[in-house]
Amino acid sequence: MNTTPRRTVATLALTLIAAALTGCSATDALIHKEKTGEYADVTALADWDGNAPWVPSDATDIRTHESTDGKSAVLLLDSSTELDPTLCAEIDRQSAPAFSIEGAPDVYKTDRVFACGDWTVAPAEDGWYGWTPSDPDEKDQSPSA
Repeated sequence: MNTTPRRTVATLALTLIAAALTGCSATDALIHKEKTGEYADVTALADWDGNAPWVPSDATDIRTHESTDGKSAVLLLDSSTELDPTLCAEIDRQSAPAFSIEGAPDVYKTDRVFACGDWTVAPAEDGWYGWTPSDPDEKDQSPSA
């Protein structure tokens, strides 16, 4: 009796169970080409693969959701600090994020945002909500473009 098909099915089943037990992050990264991250503060954010120089130094409860190719990302954080005017300028919103994070503001109800280099940033309830890529016209209005 050939047990190879049974072993193959059993191996596939165990692989699927293991993937389910590791949580949504692994599944999202493999299937949807997305990943999420949570960082306690800017020191912990240093472990993130992305780059968001506009993030205030007092930022906490930082959450990211991004494509695994690094082309699109959103970032939601708590902060009581205004954005650095040498990095960001207030402009009319022309773009919207590719992803969303629970608790983020509805950017379609936001007319004014900040152009911060490659990022567009909107005020959030307890801090800031940013996304990249921004519209090229937004980026052109940024002091850090």
